[in-house]
Amino acid sequence: MIKCVKCNAKYDDNEVIYNCKECGSVLEIFVDIDKSEVPKETFDCRKDTLWKYKEFMPVDETKIISLDEGGTPFCKCNKIGEELGVDLYVKVEGSNPTGSFKDRGMSVGITKASELGVDTVGCASTGNTSASLAAYAARAGLRCVVLLPSGKVALGKLAQAMFHGAEVFSVNGNFDEALETVTALALEKHLYLLNSINPYRLEGQKSIGFEIIHELGWESPDRIILPVGNAGNISAIWKGITEFHNAGYIDELPMMTGIQAEGASPITNAFRKNTMDMVPVENPETVATAIRIGAPVSSIKALRAIYDSNGYSDTVTDEEILDAQKELARYEGIGVEPASAASIAGLKKLVEEGVVEKGEKIVCIVTGHLLKDPNTAINACTKPIEIDADIEALKKVLLNK
Repeated sequence: MIKCVKCNAKYDDNEVIYNCKECGSVLEIFVDIDKSEVPKETFDCRKDTLWKYKEFMPVDETKIISLDEGGTPFCKCNKIGEELGVDLYVKVEGSNPTGSFKDRGMSVGITKASELGVDTVGCASTGNTSASLAAYAARAGLRCVVLLPSGKVALGKLAQAMFHGAEVFSVNGNFDEALETVTALALEKHLYLLNSINPYRLEGQKSIGFEIIHELGWESPDRIILPVGNAGNISAIWKGITEFHNAGYIDELPMMTGIQAEGASPITNAFRKNTMDMVPVENPETVATAIRIGAPVSSIKALRAIYDSNGYSDTVTDEEILDAQKELARYEGIGVEPASAASIAGLKKLVEEGVVEKGEKIVCIVTGHLLKDPNTAINACTKPIEIDADIEALKKVLLNK
């Protein structure tokens, strides 16, 4: 069943709908499973993908479109954790097939598209969504249309979308304007929209929450920290963990903590005013292109997740993001794109401010691979040292250092 998050209006599972007809708000899928129906041991011997939790996925399992997404690394990060005085784990979503967490949502979203019998799918994107949609559309044999803000998409992501065969349109405007355009196209039924306004997208992304709980031995961490752009992921993870809680698998719940870039922070601005009324940021700007979004469509879901979990939201500067990106790579060996590092930068800031207490068990979500944005990574590094192909020349440089 599809349900409005604001007025609780209900819609049929097979209705192609993106917003509530009654109040215009966003929608979500209602899933109700009890541990008496599906004991948690059910999941233990299955292949380690998001589909190991198929009972919680509201699509026809005979039509699954998958690239074996999910089951991403869950790394204990002792160096950064000890430095900050917390028990730190990092969920590495860049290990998904196209290099970001978006693959989870696309697997479920494209499966629903196949179930509905559509022939064309589309999205607006800052990069990762388009890369993922293009790959999964190719897997399903569907036409794919993506709209990208001109000059605002990292080359690694643009290359993926083009190479997987998407029809790519470069829009003279920002992400929010691109989304408005492609949504209008979807409402005229020219394509099936797979941005996070589509509630089936978030059903795949909630599996991040399932895996965290499972990895921790059916216990909740104290806090989950993640970057927030269009705001679907924080609400999806909260939805997944709440479903496990409602099923009776866990007793405790984590504090959901969303981190935004200073130049694109409408969710944090609303949180600081203790309101559900998000005011869009015009002309958002940040080096973290994946979260360069001024009018997140899932704002109401994200803010609800933060408030209901007694969570938090804050901003970090571009400098803090790039410093955290380097630190994660050089201390823990985990390479991520800038937006991903917002979670680590946010953790450091919240420890300094006393929001995060010493000894907390923290899970930081890092959402995309380092090579999604290679230019930013290269520009942040010292250029290679040029030498002759000679051992003496090499020894001279190394020993002098």
